[in-house]
Amino acid sequence: MNKQEALFKYLLRLGDNNVVLAQRLCEWTGKGPFLEEDLALTNISLDIFGNGRNLLEYAGRIEGKGRNEDALAFHRNDREYYNFLICEQMNGDYAKTMVRQALYDCFDELLYMQLCKSKDETIAGIAAKAVKEIIYHKRHSFSWIERFGNGTEESKMRAQEALNELFRFTGEFFEKDEVEDTLIKEGIAADPTLLKTEWEKQIKALFDKSELKIPAENFMQTGGRKGVHSEKLGFLLNEMQSLPRMYPSAKW
Repeated sequence: MNKQEALFKYLLRLGDNNVVLAQRLCEWTGKGPFLEEDLALTNISLDIFGNGRNLLEYAGRIEGKGRNEDALAFHRNDREYYNFLICEQMNGDYAKTMVRQALYDCFDELLYMQLCKSKDETIAGIAAKAVKEIIYHKRHSFSWIERFGNGTEESKMRAQEALNELFRFTGEFFEKDEVEDTLIKEGIAADPTLLKTEWEKQIKALFDKSELKIPAENFMQTGGRKGVHSEKLGFLLNEMQSLPRMYPSAKW
């Protein structure tokens, strides 16, 4: 694998995480628990979409085959998407959505802080803009976890059930392969294995403070980074891509 191929794949992985997660979050629009929170989550979704667009636009330039961000977002099937499995999981109730966000936001902040140091100036610029937004996203999701964990018996139960279900998807955060290895040597990509200790520290502190228990089981479900997904992604993409596939000239 050469540098260009690795960079294209890496940008797709980063961009797909954002596009898929933002599509999930926008499903809450008009359905939030109260107006202020409805608007907050909608704005977070827009932030994440924006970051995904920047990454896919750059991926199209690196590929050099004339595909722009619209083509990459709307005209690939599920096996051509490389997002983390956690991003495609159904929203469920608000506790599940916030647990998913907290687990992901914590990793996202650590990752993009490292990408700000990338020797690829475009990636570093995208990361510098994104990390300012991610800090807010993390503060928002972390505050909800504390609220659920230290709230009523039902809110704590729902948050714990969500954590029990979603934690098995977090191992994928710290996987790396030839793509990362190639770019790490060039000083372009962040080494995800070096983020794990700090992520575990912050996540443990959050859930201890919220009186929620991290599952003790060691099984981790992976595959998204290789294009192996659950049926959930197929349904999400069918909805997201229906209009652009019917009208290919449609724009974001």
